[in-house]
Amino acid sequence: MNIKEIIVVEGKSDTIAIKRATGADTIETNGSAIDDKTLNQIRHAQETRGVIVFTDPDFPGRRIRSIIEERIPGVKHAFLHKSKTIAKNGQGLGIEHAKDEDIQKALAAVYSVDVQPVEEIPLRVLLDERLVGHPDAKKRRDRLSEILQIGQVNGKGLKKRLEMFRIGQHQLMEALKVLHEEDGHE
Repeated sequence: MNIKEIIVVEGKSDTIAIKRATGADTIETNGSAIDDKTLNQIRHAQETRGVIVFTDPDFPGRRIRSIIEERIPGVKHAFLHKSKTIAKNGQGLGIEHAKDEDIQKALAAVYSVDVQPVEEIPLRVLLDERLVGHPDAKKRRDRLSEILQIGQVNGKGLKKRLEMFRIGQHQLMEALKVLHEEDGHE
């Protein structure tokens, strides 16, 4: 499946299930402890690619949906019936227990096809800009992430996050200009 939107899930196990079934990008809410930082990341995702909220069919999942819907209007929703999310041993409930085909069917009802190719940013650019592999890289990445509103990210995940939010070289260079001005053209 080639899903344009970013799928909001509750945790890592859900992300694994979504990746396995569809290959789509996800944002994790870390359960019902959804904070302002995560909500801002979801808002940014909604503005750039759209969002599909795909949480468990239980009280915490419904609570997360309502919080996101209230704060970020226009998000799409995918749903799985409770019977499709029960663990094989009957002791768990959640997206992570669903079959790939059930996940695909739920998302097929709401996603949009992504026709815009992702502009790849060469690793050399990230190295030259001291965003990876440099003693100041973490500090520079943190500030760049703030400028681009993509959430804090480590060196390994920077390239992927830039692609996830469809940030091409031109937009990256504009953000780097701000970073260069702030650090005195070091």
